Amino acid sequence: MKSAEVRRTFLAYFGSKQHKIVPSAPMVVKNDPTLMFTNAGMNQFKDIFLGNAPARYSRIADTQKCLRVSGKHNDLEEVGHDTYHHTMFEMLGNWSFGDYFKKEAIEWAWELLTKVYGVDSSNLYATVFEGDSDDSLVRDEEAFNIWSGIIPADRLLLGSKKDNFWEMGETGPCGPCSEIHIDLRSEEEKARIPGRELVNKGNPLVLEIWNLVFIEFNRQTDGKLVQLPQKHVDTGMGFERLTMVIQGKKSNYDTDVFQPVIATLGKISDKTYGEDDKQDIAMRVIADHLRAIAFAIADGQLPSNTGAGYVIRRILRRAVRYGYTFLGLREPFIHSLVNALTDVMGDYFPELIKQGELIRKVIAEEEQSFLRTLSQGIRKFDQYMAENSGKKVIEGGFAFELFDTYGFPVDLTRVMAAEQGWEIDMDGFHKGLEEQKSRSRQAAQVDTQDWVNLLPDGVETIFLGYETLEAEVEVVKYRKVKAKGEEFYEIVLNRTPFYAESGGQVGDRGYLECGGQRIDVSDTYKENELIIHKTREFFQNCRQAVHAVVDLAKRIATENNHSATHLMHAALRSVLGTHVEQKGSLVDEDHLRFDFSHFARMTEEEIRKVEVMVNQKIRENITSGEMRHVPLEEAKKMGAMALFGEKYGEEVRVITFDPEYSVELCGGTHVPATGQIGLFKIISEGAIAAGVRRIEAVTGEKAEAYIYEKQAIVSGIQEILKGTKELVKGVNNLVEENKALQRKIDELNRYRLEAMKSDLLAGTDIINGIRFIATKLDGDAAMAKDLAFSMNDDNEQQLLLFITTAAEKVNITLMLSAALIREKGLHAGNMIRELAKAINGGGGGQPHFATAGGSNPKGIPMVIEKAREIVMSDE
Repeated sequence: MKSAEVRRTFLAYFGSKQHKIVPSAPMVVKNDPTLMFTNAGMNQFKDIFLGNAPARYSRIADTQKCLRVSGKHNDLEEVGHDTYHHTMFEMLGNWSFGDYFKKEAIEWAWELLTKVYGVDSSNLYATVFEGDSDDSLVRDEEAFNIWSGIIPADRLLLGSKKDNFWEMGETGPCGPCSEIHIDLRSEEEKARIPGRELVNKGNPLVLEIWNLVFIEFNRQTDGKLVQLPQKHVDTGMGFERLTMVIQGKKSNYDTDVFQPVIATLGKISDKTYGEDDKQDIAMRVIADHLRAIAFAIADGQLPSNTGAGYVIRRILRRAVRYGYTFLGLREPFIHSLVNALTDVMGDYFPELIKQGELIRKVIAEEEQSFLRTLSQGIRKFDQYMAENSGKKVIEGGFAFELFDTYGFPVDLTRVMAAEQGWEIDMDGFHKGLEEQKSRSRQAAQVDTQDWVNLLPDGVETIFLGYETLEAEVEVVKYRKVKAKGEEFYEIVLNRTPFYAESGGQVGDRGYLECGGQRIDVSDTYKENELIIHKTREFFQNCRQAVHAVVDLAKRIATENNHSATHLMHAALRSVLGTHVEQKGSLVDEDHLRFDFSHFARMTEEEIRKVEVMVNQKIRENITSGEMRHVPLEEAKKMGAMALFGEKYGEEVRVITFDPEYSVELCGGTHVPATGQIGLFKIISEGAIAAGVRRIEAVTGEKAEAYIYEKQAIVSGIQEILKGTKELVKGVNNLVEENKALQRKIDELNRYRLEAMKSDLLAGTDIINGIRFIATKLDGDAAMAKDLAFSMNDDNEQQLLLFITTAAEKVNITLMLSAALIREKGLHAGNMIRELAKAINGGGGGQPHFATAGGSNPKGIPMVIEKAREIVMSDE
């Protein structure tokens, strides 16, 4: 059975059991501060489990794109080294929200595996929670009894809390689980050791394939378990493992999920999978990481230096490093594998096809950039080796610097060191690594207290902010939070005019008032579908309705920018073409930022056309149109684009500014008519990744201020160029005159350097066979460097020491010839550190060239004398 059929069969089976088949949520998580990536199938249903939102369907099934690379669920280091861990994987799952429970979940799982897929039941084991005295929990008798009627007693095992009690986090919904394991070993191996003795023992051929979680408790911050009012089922089965079982393989990487990519990689690298362990690991790492990278980019997450983007960049660089080190690939290659991946997964995940060109271009650019970084790291390594010859041990701190700054895996550093007979101080390396992890843990530490409920559970917040900016509301619950040295409160209301950050629009600010006390709301955001109001304090005595007020000026300015973003998006598609798609946005009260797909820099003419078109729509004062609860497919027929990486419900909100001009799916707030925007002005346009451009723009008063600022600059130039009618021509003339003068200065400096060289060579001292030239120059540090390099003679034993001053600052330039380094063993970097002490300074550099700075001009004679002593001491 092909992998695509494995997926289809699972969904069809649960469809026949009256489950709603829903699409995968994006792998990149938005509007949830606790998660960067979807790391489990249940993530998109978390708000239902928490009681923050009602379940639209009581039975659901899907296959979910997941990524596990950080935090508690971190499989990154195992990937490639074993046969079954992955960064990105598909989680097949079925859910019940207050509907069926253990009996149906267990019986259907068994039926699907043994009757539909045809898995040999004699190879299957089931585990049941054995209970836990600390939580006063007894054995899961209900699950045990159901399994006893299905599976022989010798294949029904009891599991500990560690393996058979699932928890969402330190607090929240949880419950016992039953795992289904399979023994894929040979008959000879099974005869030697029964499979029951290897379940949950890390054997790669005796492994879990399905976890059935029965959610019936809520863990509070004090550790106590409280029964949930409704019981739920949450199951997860790894698609890749299931495919391995059904296709009769011993490794996930041997299935048709990965083999087409590995085969393509083999052709690119001229290597054959299965012939060398290290090459095989590299191929598995690359095949796995390709999926994580491609799906993240398709979901709208570009590689970057922060947050989720940094995680994706790390994964991509890890793949490049494995190809570089073990497959000898020195040119970009990962982008060439995207088509093979699309052939395997594109039918079910069309975003790979639609975003294919963008994915390839972004990956290729990232690869090229990192290969340059690798080259810099290699030069850094070579420099370190040259400066520390004779040590034979690379300091752990330097190995960590290569790892942290240049992306070098310590294995690559070890290989390069071993080639020259060196070792690495691994204790020092691990110390640096642990210190970094400790800093990250401390930065991410959050202390969250339990919610204090003032209204019954299950009250859903009604958003009023489309119609009003003030309202009488009630507090549903609140809690105190400590994070990153800040202490604050999070408040949930039954109704709110405050817009929570979403879809690129920042959250509202304002205040809440009750009982004569007014508390400021500094931000509004969503967490697990709750609208959270962030405040510094909570009410001391509030026994009546709360008056909630949104900051009017901030909201209006933000709406101006948001509506202008819609107008600009439409204008870009009109001017540049319909290939333009939104890739990200940020809208606040000060400006708008819009990322979009386009493969060339916009010309001045194109920018001007977009501005003219948007300002024309502003002057037309077009009334905004709003339609709520529109079926998604109907909205698409109206021309609204569904963006990859965004999660939409079955019904959406549509915003139009003239249905013939701009139609978008949007949950944000907008101007009643475009005239309110006033003025639109683009202030920058540039690339942020291959095939992705970014525009920043301002509107209204900010746009006026920007234009006034530019006008002031022009007026200033006009004042300088009095009498010049053609301003641009006048500035160009000044630039050309300046260039001509600079050329004359450079020519004079060359003559001066030649004259200085002659004078210096005429006054040369010979000390211990070394040409010793040391003097204070009338010039700057740049001139001293130029003079040193122009006078350097690697065939002679020569030392050049030049000292310059500027105000009270002293600069030292030291150049040693190659012959001097080779025959006398001197090192400019080490030597200059000693010389700099005389001027109360410091410095460093390479064996042949070094510089230093200091603040004591009176020490200049001592510098020259000290240099003379060092040379003479070698006699």
